[in-house]
Amino acid sequence: MTRDFTSVAGAVLRRNLIHAFTNPALLIPSAVFPLLFFVAFAGGLSRVGNVPGFDFPSGYTAFQFVFVFLQSAAFGGVFTGFAAAGDFESGFGRRLLLASPRRRGIIAGYALAAMARWFLTATIVSVAAAIAGMHVDGGIAQLVALVSLALLVNLTATLWGVGMALRFQSLQAGPAMQIPVFLILFMAPVYVPLNLIGGWVHDAASYNPITALLESGRGFISGAPDVVGLAYLAGVGLVALGLFWALTGLRRAERGV
Repeated sequence: MTRDFTSVAGAVLRRNLIHAFTNPALLIPSAVFPLLFFVAFAGGLSRVGNVPGFDFPSGYTAFQFVFVFLQSAAFGGVFTGFAAAGDFESGFGRRLLLASPRRRGIIAGYALAAMARWFLTATIVSVAAAIAGMHVDGGIAQLVALVSLALLVNLTATLWGVGMALRFQSLQAGPAMQIPVFLILFMAPVYVPLNLIGGWVHDAASYNPITALLESGRGFISGAPDVVGLAYLAGVGLVALGLFWALTGLRRAERGV
């Protein structure tokens, strides 16, 4: 049974990577969008780092890099959801369900493809940040921890997108995949630390699980880890919810086969 699961996951992974890396229209947007955000935020808003109360030790470029890094992970998952929806819209998804002895391997294959695609985007954004002179105070272990947080975000967004694809089986579900992810990301402390945000936005950000991952990631890159336990608790919780969403979507899709 394990062999059936891995064979299905491997087949989905190979197909998605071949499809993505041979189709620039699918690969370029997921890589370019985070880079544009980084240029706009870290460059165009760099003076925000001079406002009173902004005391992030590694500077504004590093402060924004962590957000864009996590954002790129989320977008990588969403774009994989688009790919899954396209598979079902073309009829390939239905054939895949019929041919798969362990259908949960389909979800695993999409998740692995999302991670592989995101590593390319993460590399591009990281190289751009290095060229921009980003100051990193965290050590290797802390940077690895930052990557692990991003993988939790990537996996959550992938499971959300694949769950939507399994339910709607159409690319018309694309906006419904993307908008909630976009909103939850930008309801976190994107431009300034949480203590400098006021009003209802502060309240919303305080209860946003992405805030914990973002603050912890910024702690890792600055060499001063913060809210680490809360961040991993939030990340694992989001993955668990995403997995439940994807598995129930799979059961719904199976009823239509």
